[in-house]
Amino acid sequence: MSDLCLLDAIAIAGMLRRREVSAREVVSAHIARIEAFDPVINAIVTRTFEAALSRAAAADEAMASGRALGLLHGLPVAHKDLADTAGVRTTYGSPLFATNVPLHDALVVQRMAEAGAISLGKTNTPEFGAGSHTVNAVFGATRNPYHHDRSPGGSSGGAAAALAARLVALADGSDLGGSLRNPASFCNVVGFRPSPGRVPGWPFRDVADMFSVTGPMARSVADAALLLAVLAGPDTRVPLALDRPPPALGGPGEIQALLQRDLQGMRVAWSPDLGLPVEKDVLHVLAPARTVLTGLGCTVTDAAPDLSGADEVFRTFRAFSFATARVELLAEHPDLVGPNVTWNIQRGLELSTADLSRATVLRAELAERVTAFFANVDVLACPVSQVAPFDVTLDWVHEINGEPLHTYLDWMASCYLISATGLPAISVPAGFTPDGLPVGLQLVGRRRADWDLLAVARAFEAATDYAATVPESTPSLAAHGSV
Repeated sequence: MSDLCLLDAIAIAGMLRRREVSAREVVSAHIARIEAFDPVINAIVTRTFEAALSRAAAADEAMASGRALGLLHGLPVAHKDLADTAGVRTTYGSPLFATNVPLHDALVVQRMAEAGAISLGKTNTPEFGAGSHTVNAVFGATRNPYHHDRSPGGSSGGAAAALAARLVALADGSDLGGSLRNPASFCNVVGFRPSPGRVPGWPFRDVADMFSVTGPMARSVADAALLLAVLAGPDTRVPLALDRPPPALGGPGEIQALLQRDLQGMRVAWSPDLGLPVEKDVLHVLAPARTVLTGLGCTVTDAAPDLSGADEVFRTFRAFSFATARVELLAEHPDLVGPNVTWNIQRGLELSTADLSRATVLRAELAERVTAFFANVDVLACPVSQVAPFDVTLDWVHEINGEPLHTYLDWMASCYLISATGLPAISVPAGFTPDGLPVGLQLVGRRRADWDLLAVARAFEAATDYAATVPESTPSLAAHGSV
């Protein structure tokens, strides 16, 4: 039964529908795998195994009675510990919420459950999602399944590690400055940052927030697209949700046809570094991706949008959001709020009206330049992360190529500058460093062209097959070889 854990979500879904395996068997296999290997990885920090087995039994009864099945029927999943789960501990990675049990599900949790997914628990995240390194005072650090002494990235690092170790079939995550993409790159999985409003966020603190989004994580692009088809679509409670519904699918297998595209003539802009410092190993791993894209029929040219002002835009609105959401916690419990969150709140409190006005103008100018750039380009290809997975004991990356960095955000610029554009972006596996550390390629699409971008990513994935490389440092995975 452990072989079930090595199959992707769409393959398991097909087996369930053909009654080749039961939901109870699928869930039991993944529970056994978590119990065997997660004590080292520390990805799923709150477990709901009893409830999962009960839901699996109900799923099998639904199948036996001929009831309509959701797209995620019987698939084992886990939810990021920033997403509220009714009746299940949700800590946000903070000791202040170590015993917090929400009364309501977040919308993404609700939609996954309604589609038939079976939650096995919550995935680890840094405190309030601050930083692309998954460690907190409640649960400690999550470790990278490819190298246990390295970080899995963050803030959806628990989700990425759980997927890489084949502990769950699908996982949700969220992304403000790279929290879906960075951990996907570090863990050789797929993380998709959808267009703002594609996946409505509820509950929310700011109805106008266009930076923080929720999206799918998976071991393949098709699996990520399947989960997006469940998560996407308008919700009447969310003012800025996009009205367009997700594609109508008769079953999980139809997602493959949805992603078929002829890439002949696709215009790809290639930027090896976005003008940022990037580790030499990362540059070396990503260089062949250009040839792969050309081989797929794309017209690839050296180009990048003018991202002037994007850094200030992102940092200003990030600081503003932290101050808005967390200032009272810092005032009341300064000793229980970590340094990253404290620093961001303090930067937010220092903002003036002039600062916010300037960032608003810069953001509008950035949007105009990006729109003009993508009038002649279909996709931008660039690094996800400027570094390979780093030492899990570090707080954050302090230098790149000998160039010192000054804040915990600096090394994530290749992701957060893209966040400031409002464009959809995806991390897809692109290879490994000589030390066996995963590196992802970031593909950025036109405004609201989410499904077209997924199709390009799927073609790149099929041409390279890096996603099939399993972590050798996890004994059971090495024994089974590639999926």
